Amino acid sequence: MSKTPRELATRMASRREARNDDGFIRESYTLPRDNARAAAQAFLDRFPKQAYMSEVERWRELPDGAIEFTMRRLPTAD
Repeated sequence: MSKTPRELATRMASRREARNDDGFIRESYTLPRDNARAAAQAFLDRFPKQAYMSEVERWRELPDGAIEFTMRRLPTAD
C-alpha cells in the first residue's frame, strides 16, 4: 500500500526526536527507497557530518521494499 506524499510528510513530521544517554539525537524513518535516499540526503544537508557528526546509524530493507533507517546527530554544532 503506497502512501501519498502528504501522508508521508505528515507521518515524518509527527516523529519525535529520541535522545539516548550518548548525547546523540536520533530520527527514524520508514520510506520507499527513493524517498529514503532523499530524506537521508536532506538530513545530512541540514546537519553536516563535519559539524554534527551526523550519519546513517542503521538501515534495513523491509519485505515490501521500503527502507527503515535511523539518522543520528549531535544536538548542536558547537
